[in-house]
Amino acid sequence: MSPAPDTADEIRDVNTRYHDGAAADYDAKWGIDFGEIGRTQVLGKLRKALDGELRSFDRALELGAGTGYFSLNLLQAGVISHATCTDISPGMVDALQRNADMLDLDVDARVADAEALPFADGSFDLVFGHAVLHHLPDLDQAWREIHRVLAPGGVAVFAGEPSEYGDRLANVPKRAASRVAPVWRTIMRAAPASEGNLDGGAENHQLESMVDVHAFTPDALSTGPRAAGFADVRVRGEELLANWFGWANRALEATADPETVPWAWKMYAFKGYVGLQHVDRVLLETRLPPAVFYNLMITAQK
Repeated sequence: MSPAPDTADEIRDVNTRYHDGAAADYDAKWGIDFGEIGRTQVLGKLRKALDGELRSFDRALELGAGTGYFSLNLLQAGVISHATCTDISPGMVDALQRNADMLDLDVDARVADAEALPFADGSFDLVFGHAVLHHLPDLDQAWREIHRVLAPGGVAVFAGEPSEYGDRLANVPKRAASRVAPVWRTIMRAAPASEGNLDGGAENHQLESMVDVHAFTPDALSTGPRAAGFADVRVRGEELLANWFGWANRALEATADPETVPWAWKMYAFKGYVGLQHVDRVLLETRLPPAVFYNLMITAQK
């Protein structure tokens, strides 16, 4: 097993190699959808970040865009007019471009480091990302770059960032699921997963535990944008019950050959997750402190 990365350059290298290896099967692994289901999920997150007001943006930049889940769905919905998508992984950028071509969408997709963005000052009205900040070794520098490339009045939105306390809570369903996985596979008549099916192969799978370098408290997450000069910085928590449910199911499914997991189980897992998202949003996210949720969302205005 490779040693854990110690330096910023090693962290960037591990993230690049892992995401290159995972790119081909990424959409299937995470159930990424570019139809009505995907748009509903993406629009719901952006609407929440904007306090319920889903407005449109002309020039948008996504950092850590992966295979394009957020940008391509926002383009299809007409929420953004021009999309620039960056990722440190060439494999992810290639997969994103293929998805854009399949959907007949025009994007500017390029390999770039979030800490050294190749764009002029004030180039964008919206800079956003999902589950990307926790991969970056120098968050303060990334926030300075985000502030620089945003136009005056522009908005930064980042969702899907793991909270320090919520991450510990999520380990409970993960551990429970791993213990009952053999029984679950027997009931589902699912074959065990082979290492070659995991995230681009066994070697690449070993890198997965090394790519996440941060889990945040709400205060820690807001420090970078405030220091970079942003105003009106807000942090919200999202997904508690849905995340427990989702991580338990994902931990079970990770032990099985995906081709042998029954369709009925997949529909149960998806519908249960969406239903609990609604419970979280209506009952819990407005009442509980952000720190207890698994995911944190941050919005900041220049």
